[in-house]
Amino acid sequence: MPVLKGSKVMLRVPVASDYTAWATLRRESRAFLERWEPRWAPDELERTSWRHRLGRYREDYAQGTAIAFFIFEGESGKLAGGITLANIRHGVSQSGHIGYWIGERYANRGLMTDAVNVLVRFAFDRLRLHRIEAACIPDNVRSMRVLEKAGFQREGLLRSYLKINGAWQDHYLYARIIEDNPDFGKKG
Repeated sequence: MPVLKGSKVMLRVPVASDYTAWATLRRESRAFLERWEPRWAPDELERTSWRHRLGRYREDYAQGTAIAFFIFEGESGKLAGGITLANIRHGVSQSGHIGYWIGERYANRGLMTDAVNVLVRFAFDRLRLHRIEAACIPDNVRSMRVLEKAGFQREGLLRSYLKINGAWQDHYLYARIIEDNPDFGKKG
């Protein structure tokens, strides 16, 4: 499983022993995260749900359709959030879609922008993808800022795109393509 390093973060695949740090960070950041995520299940932070989540991550990775990473702060090594490259498609599409979250105490420190850049480089260089997409709710200014700092361009509005916190929400579609980054994709 790959471990990816940026200037501020380290990304690695979640493992069973991450449960306590993950549940603690998500619990303390719940009010910060809920308005941007699908509605949390009543057992969202329970160990059984965690094991199911890890199983889905492994299954998606084995099928080549997604890879989930946890984001660790470079200085402290503490869990700061998560980022996933999902809907990986090859053939004529050669694309994927990123989604991410960050614990409230780690917001506004540049960690997510670094994580997005690290994951995009991995997607272009290692997975040989051509296009990476991301979507965010129009009033999620922080997320839009992350994507724009990471070189994504807004392409349009996806009406009633995802059910977030119990309601269908419009999302802006952002994308970054390999031609925007002439030094990417050259590694074999």
